[in-house]
Amino acid sequence: MSIATPVPRLTSLSHGGGCGCKLAPGVLEDLLRASPAASPYSALLVGRETADDAAVWQLNEDQALVATTDFFMPIVDDPFDFGRIAAANALSDVYAMGGRPILALALLAMPVNVLPVTVVREILRGGEHVCEEAGVPIAGGHSIDSVEPIYGLVALGLVHPRHLQRNCAAQPGDALLLGKPLGVGILSAALKQGSLAAEDYRALIETTTHLNRAGPELAELDGVHAMTDVTGFGLLGHLLEMCRGSGTRARLSMSRVPLLPRVLERAAAGCRTGASARNWSSYGNEVHIDERLTEAHRDLLTDPQTSGGLLIACTAGAVPEALRIFQRYGFAQAAEIGAMSGDGRPVQVEP
Repeated sequence: MSIATPVPRLTSLSHGGGCGCKLAPGVLEDLLRASPAASPYSALLVGRETADDAAVWQLNEDQALVATTDFFMPIVDDPFDFGRIAAANALSDVYAMGGRPILALALLAMPVNVLPVTVVREILRGGEHVCEEAGVPIAGGHSIDSVEPIYGLVALGLVHPRHLQRNCAAQPGDALLLGKPLGVGILSAALKQGSLAAEDYRALIETTTHLNRAGPELAELDGVHAMTDVTGFGLLGHLLEMCRGSGTRARLSMSRVPLLPRVLERAAAGCRTGASARNWSSYGNEVHIDERLTEAHRDLLTDPQTSGGLLIACTAGAVPEALRIFQRYGFAQAAEIGAMSGDGRPVQVEP
């Protein structure tokens, strides 16, 4: 009589998870520094010059193609949830450019001798479920045998060139709005440690599978100057990209930043990801954090967000309507968290 081999936890098969797998900002910058720019291509509206969320290629006067890809190792053990999170995260970059997704391709790398076909199928089903919610087909893809499980998408979308949003056009005096609460990396670390309560797991899944579908409507709103989504480099890292690209500085109010339940307490108890420390090491010299704030606050601001919220810079007059748009798409914790300024270090964080 044979004894069935137990199926390993997905997170036990990977050295990192979710957007915490991303290379540290400083490492990525070093790798890309010598790569040539794509300037000879006049139809390329957005390349990699400002570390934007996706590439954009103009098709005609009324349409531009948004192209991006994102994939990572498991952030949770449930295969269906892992597939949902990875798909929502990949589609987010299209929404962050103001685009509407039209097509996706699956990217799959699995340890086929370790995970049964039923588990892999559930990962794919999770991605299909989210893409169906977004109204796009998964029309193909590519798969390989891999030591660690990896899943994600190539995501394509369309945007009118007039409504294209980049991360490099913020203006001094703009308000900063964030669509989702922080703390995904901290909750995922707690899950891997086996200390995450069921209610906190539900909060983790709810935020990471919530599609950023408010993006196109926000992009069409007068007064919105710049938009990006907060993922593996944490809120500070993606805000710094916005500051560098637009030549501006920013002030954040920590008390206004929305947080997932109990993550501040977990951070204070030392629960964090390795990516948080790598993020701070890469860009901490460009940030001033008020001495009244704690290391736990810093960990939250550098916490890698998987399928994180939209971060937008807009005029003060556009704030009420932008928040109404967020609310209409179910982002109950969307908030004004600071403003673009013209003095001090690139980012200053106040209590």
